[in-house]
Amino acid sequence: MAEAKKDRVTISDIAREAGVSVPTVSKVLNGRPEVAARTRERVEKLITRHNYSRRANHGSGRAGLIDLVFHTLDNEWALEIVRGVEGVTHDAGVGMVVSAVHDGRTTERAWLDNLTARRSDGIILAVTELGPRHAEQLHGLGVPVIIIDSLGQPDQRVASVGATNWSGARSAVEHLVELGHERIGFIGGPPQLQCSVARLDGYRSALMSAGIAVTDELIADGDFTLDRGQQAAADLLSLPDPPSALFAANDLQALGAYRAVDQRGLRIPEDISVVGFDNVPMAQWISPALTTVDQPVATMAAEAARVLLRHAETGRFETNRVELATDLVIRASTGPRA
Repeated sequence: MAEAKKDRVTISDIAREAGVSVPTVSKVLNGRPEVAARTRERVEKLITRHNYSRRANHGSGRAGLIDLVFHTLDNEWALEIVRGVEGVTHDAGVGMVVSAVHDGRTTERAWLDNLTARRSDGIILAVTELGPRHAEQLHGLGVPVIIIDSLGQPDQRVASVGATNWSGARSAVEHLVELGHERIGFIGGPPQLQCSVARLDGYRSALMSAGIAVTDELIADGDFTLDRGQQAAADLLSLPDPPSALFAANDLQALGAYRAVDQRGLRIPEDISVVGFDNVPMAQWISPALTTVDQPVATMAAEAARVLLRHAETGRFETNRVELATDLVIRASTGPRA
């Protein structure tokens, strides 16, 4: 038994011995042309020498499997993504493999090797830190990829599903303006994320349309975490002329703002109004219930799964970008300016 394990060669073993990347070996295995002749010959010799063979696909040419990849699974957003994808794959009789790529725990080569070895019908990425290098490597695997809430401007070779972040943020701020608020603090998201930029732009647009000056001191950097939301809200509330309302770019930071407000002995919404973005299940159960922008996370995930399954049937993406509508859900955390 031990000897069988020792003789078992993986695609990463071949890549390492050939001195190339895993995607390059995958290109050779898939017969793709964009590999130098000498490199191709070197890789093919190693494939033959080690008698390497990939897991065979089903007779239909499809693996009947979708990969769902996260950076982390420790939040409600991830659970909503899993719920949305699982509903579609279950109805289609397709399996789903869920994995989380944690810094320092999974090597890049091993992760790509696992994806290649499974030969899934497609990959759904809910990894917000996907950079150009990783996009290039995934493209080289020859497996269709779709991203949920992509990083920056999405790679045109990679399909993406998102929401109307700009209009959602604008509607949140318009609601606060209608309640009489003029000094509205904003707690943003990671600046490299496309959704963060769109939500900040929506905030600015609503203020300018209302004839309210956009003030830099009322804009705080965020990272979508509870702790950062608490600290950013505390900083904004410590200003000589503090805001009468806070708009957080996600619900988790809004919940952090609740803590900061409570620590200052203030009340929501009597002393300060708070709005979030996402509408995670917890938003309706906290006290007071959170006014937030409903981003259809589970629906976005389900659409990503449907797009991949259609690709498995047709061999192409019908569109590179799907964008779903957002809605403002008004609850008890917002009220007239004190």
